[in-house]
Amino acid sequence: MNPTPKPGILDIAPYVGGRAHAPGAARVFKLSSNESALGPSPLAVEAFRGASLDIYPEGSAKHLRDAIGEFYGLNPDRIVCGNGSDELLTMLANAYLRPGDEVLFSAHAFLVYKIATLANSAVPVVVPEPGLRVDVDAMLKAVTPKTRLVYLANPNNPTGSYLSGEEVRRLHAGLRSDILLIIDAAYAEYVRRNDYETGIELVSQFENVVMTRTFSKIYGLAGLRVGWAFCPAAVADVLNRVRGPFNVSVPGQRAAAAALKDREHNDKAVAHNEHWKDWLTQNIRKLGLRLDDSVGNFVLIHFANKETVKAADDFMTARGIILRPVGAYGLHDCLRLTVGGEEANRATVEGLSEFVKMRA
Repeated sequence: MNPTPKPGILDIAPYVGGRAHAPGAARVFKLSSNESALGPSPLAVEAFRGASLDIYPEGSAKHLRDAIGEFYGLNPDRIVCGNGSDELLTMLANAYLRPGDEVLFSAHAFLVYKIATLANSAVPVVVPEPGLRVDVDAMLKAVTPKTRLVYLANPNNPTGSYLSGEEVRRLHAGLRSDILLIIDAAYAEYVRRNDYETGIELVSQFENVVMTRTFSKIYGLAGLRVGWAFCPAAVADVLNRVRGPFNVSVPGQRAAAAALKDREHNDKAVAHNEHWKDWLTQNIRKLGLRLDDSVGNFVLIHFANKETVKAADDFMTARGIILRPVGAYGLHDCLRLTVGGEEANRATVEGLSEFVKMRA
């Protein structure tokens, strides 16, 4: 007999990130992974270069936890850092799920939720998203005695939609106290809506809410894999028992802490994103393509069908413009476009314009 994995493992479709290569293209614009258009802060780069490589990190990532706590006015003891927010989302599943437990998330949410659920022999419960937006009533209706975790991506990738703070509080109020609500706020820094809340206040008030964040997006540190979670004290204690002993590198901690201090760079990143996201939205809609409103650093472009999506993806890739097919998210007629630099954005609209004319 051969070794066999536990139930659920072989049901997992491995996660595949955005492509980075366009064979044959003279110039490549990678707009497939929602990476920062401006890259990391110079302060973060300097801190990275000055970090020691010959010693183990301090195990609890105290340097970074203290920096995050100071920046947001939070108790560092309730912050847990990880190898990207992905690790934290997975650790929560590892720590709290038992075989047969149910995990709720919306239909077009981050693929890691399903992977973490199946890896723990639990049952994913996928809730439809009418209008590509999380439906709070449908989420609450899907709760059963077996529900253990609820993942909420807010804002959601790849749809770009979000729930207001009031709606998130309503979702939480409808959950039993033994159900853990995990708010994945990876794109929080990009949101410019008065009714949006990151989840910090809910975590501060209740024992069954966790908020996760990342340095991979607006801070431009995707290659270093640094994330953090703000947790109730009891949840932080649990995560610290199961996390790896040195799960955030010294360079990662130093660069992330420095990135928080560079408010000027971060303000520029927000302003760049707002300007070019609006520009892309307006100009792509002028081509006759449907494009949803987004509060993140990406937009979702709709095409007629799967065949048209593939043709558009091939056409753009041949020109060195790499977008993200999102069929794995159940959006088979869409491509996701990350807001890039000016040259990349203009090239994208020009390419899409040529494609639309060719297909007319």
